[in-house]
Amino acid sequence: MRIGAHVSASGGLDKVIDRAVEIGAEAIQIFGSAPQSWRYKEAPEEQVASFKEKARAVDIQPVYLHAIYLINLGTPVAENLEKGVDSLVKHMTLAARLAAAGVIFHAGSHKGAGYEGIFQQTVDAIHRVLAASPEGPWLIIENSAGMGQHIGARFEEIGRILVAVDSPRVKVCLDTQHAYAAGYNLADARGIQEALDEFDREIGLANLVVVHANDSKSPHQSGVDRHENIGEGHIGVAGFEVIMGHPVFSDLPLLLEVPGHEGQGPDKPNVDALKQIRDRLGLAA
Repeated sequence: MRIGAHVSASGGLDKVIDRAVEIGAEAIQIFGSAPQSWRYKEAPEEQVASFKEKARAVDIQPVYLHAIYLINLGTPVAENLEKGVDSLVKHMTLAARLAAAGVIFHAGSHKGAGYEGIFQQTVDAIHRVLAASPEGPWLIIENSAGMGQHIGARFEEIGRILVAVDSPRVKVCLDTQHAYAAGYNLADARGIQEALDEFDREIGLANLVVVHANDSKSPHQSGVDRHENIGEGHIGVAGFEVIMGHPVFSDLPLLLEVPGHEGQGPDKPNVDALKQIRDRLGLAA
């Protein structure tokens, strides 16, 4: 179980690993471009080489990319769908260059059309991304909190997409805050077992490759996507002991996407909080 975090790539990829070391991250997630913009600038080869060399030297792995937030495979706007597919292909290409494990993305929102109304469009878009992307990285769907009309709050919705796409390259990221807000009580021993049984039935636990470890500012079943620092939200330290103590998570990387104690994103106190739980549970790094 490696404890990691989303780390800023501001100023260039060659600065990422230094920041990760400062906070004690053992695995990382980064943005390949500004998350609120369609604009994409190709990373210079020297930065890619430096990133990989530094990561190897300090054994930071696995590495994940997170796609931009503008992607919506359920959009009714054809131009935006094309932009979303193109953005995912570019991030998958960068992931291959970085030897990253994969690209995590939000499927988006059905915008009132309903899940059935956007299902085939979403499947077709994922097929197109895979066809245009280099071999190697996974394309990883993240569960949503259920806010608005977002796709993938229920495991059944993600599972149906995986079955239809039918590719070993499509995997799943479980966000603890999103799951908790969507009604899966991961903070409770009975609740987490029920949730993981459903996950296995609908998606398959073999398809779970990474966890976003986030406490929740919003209550259970709220449907609201609001992350909180570890131990300061509704999941709490006790809840993360339940989560991290479940054998399903023993070999998975846990990546923090919390606000941080100074509002600058995942920090050393949050990384240390998860490491302390890991130590108390006697789990291996």
